[in-house]
Amino acid sequence: MQSGVFKRTRNPIYLGDVLILAGFLLRWDAPVALPLILALFWILETRFIVPEEDRLRRKFRQDFHRYTDKTRRGL
Repeated sequence: MQSGVFKRTRNPIYLGDVLILAGFLLRWDAPVALPLILALFWILETRFIVPEEDRLRRKFRQDFHRYTDKTRRGL
C-alpha cells in the first residue's frame, strides 16, 4: 500500500503516538519529561516496528524491499 499516509511513513500509528505524547508534554509545559518521547520511540521501534518489518520482509520479499526504498520508517 503506497497511498495516503503510507506514502509518507511506514508506521503512521506509531508516529502518531509519539507526536501525541510530544503534544501533551508541550501542552502541560513539562519539558523535563521530553526524554519520555525518546523512550517511547525506542520501545516502539524495538518491540513492534522491527519485528513487524521482519515479518513483512519475509512474507513480501521484493515488494517490501521496493516499498522500504521509497518510504521512510518515520517522518
